[in-house]
Amino acid sequence: MAFRLSNNLVGILNFITFLLSIPILGAGIWLSREGVTECERFLDKPVIVIGVFLMLVSLAGLIGACCRVTWLLWLYLVVMFLLIVLGIVFTIFAFAVTNKGAGEALSGKGYKEYRLGDYSNWLQKRVTSQKNWNKIKSCLADSKVCTDFHDKYLNASASEFYQTHLSAVQSGCCKPSNDCQFTYVGPTNWTRGSAESNNSDCNLWNNNLNILCFDCQSCKAGFIDNLRSSWKKVAIVNIVFLIFLIIVYSVGCCAFRNNRRDNYYQQQTWKP
Repeated sequence: MAFRLSNNLVGILNFITFLLSIPILGAGIWLSREGVTECERFLDKPVIVIGVFLMLVSLAGLIGACCRVTWLLWLYLVVMFLLIVLGIVFTIFAFAVTNKGAGEALSGKGYKEYRLGDYSNWLQKRVTSQKNWNKIKSCLADSKVCTDFHDKYLNASASEFYQTHLSAVQSGCCKPSNDCQFTYVGPTNWTRGSAESNNSDCNLWNNNLNILCFDCQSCKAGFIDNLRSSWKKVAIVNIVFLIFLIIVYSVGCCAFRNNRRDNYYQQQTWKP
């Protein structure tokens, strides 16, 4: 009964995982062949690797549990143990690097502004790297975050615009910094004044929808703030996933023990 319960449960869970790996792998292959943007091509290899990994691990667990292949089940448990350790390390790391930084509230404004220096050095180095930032800019352009921002607030007056609640990316990439003291004409159309500012972003601003403030420090800071929020959510989900992995690992250990016991009984039976 113990064999039937633990082994069959491991088999069912891994069969479901195997089925889930098929569309993931298919999506990766589709992106590699049909992806036309830098953002889409950036995702294809990681998705394919995840799909293949899930497929191989689930097959090892499925065959090891249901066909009583002890060495495969042992390999499956080793991989699961490593996943649990990596999951714990990633969760701790994610909370550590996202603990620092927040938007700056502005008097009389509904939105916040973001400073690159407020965030962890590790995130700053990864995002501000020219190679990485070029890919990020491509993704931001593909998502049309500033184009939608422009269309949404096109008819807003200055007072209405200043009271809007903007996302971190919209605030950092689609409008100039408040330090610049530009005059509002439209959401992505601002007139330079005579006031001088020490903020280097002011010289980088351009009313062209394809340029705006995508090379500004504020844009990078806004993206990091968005990334920070996403990582925190992923870390919380990862805790739930870790609990699931630990339960599956525990059941897998029972199945492994049952396999060894079954093999031992078979050896005793065949002894003359």
